[in-house]
Amino acid sequence: MSKIQLEILGLSASQASNGAYALILKESKGTRRLPIVIGANEAQAIAIELEGIEAQRPMTHDLLKIVIEKLNGSLKEICIVDLKDSTFYASLVIDGIADEVDARPSDAIALAVRFNAPIFIMESILAEAGFYPENEDSEDGETETDGEESESELMRLLQMQKADENAAQLELPLNEDDIASLPRAQQLPILLARAIKAEDYEEAARLRDEMKTFGTES
Repeated sequence: MSKIQLEILGLSASQASNGAYALILKESKGTRRLPIVIGANEAQAIAIELEGIEAQRPMTHDLLKIVIEKLNGSLKEICIVDLKDSTFYASLVIDGIADEVDARPSDAIALAVRFNAPIFIMESILAEAGFYPENEDSEDGETETDGEESESELMRLLQMQKADENAAQLELPLNEDDIASLPRAQQLPILLARAIKAEDYEEAARLRDEMKTFGTES
């Protein structure tokens, strides 16, 4: 059966499930879209790599990439191979391993972006689950509405993850009372830097939003 190559179009907060995200894929030589609902952790893993954000410590997919490379392997491609009861199934094709490795599509794609490996889907699955955008006659084949959706909640969160470099480099007081004694506007950059250092990006996003109310965002 034929395979269709896909590319990542964007990530957006899923309206169907709280705390989940929709990964939007697009066929490379066509206009069909394929939305896949994935968890927040997997969405973060994909988006961090796409945005070029370097984590302080290797994340799970970074670690897997390191292990594969240490074994002199490489990810050749990933493919979405099945759809059962609204659940997608994927496989990894790894050089040096004869058998394909089963994987969740979100994990497979998070690994694919780290290896710069192509993403494929079986034509029958794209025909079943894919859709054509309403405005498919635009110059670049993308819809008018996709532009706004690309500025998704997750991408804004990733921009917050980058945060203020100056705040991240602050010498943080160890005494909680010292922080508590400061005006709230002065506490926020310190708390933000701590959240980034701890890789607590949800808290960093919340603090960054609060900073906006004080006009302290750079």
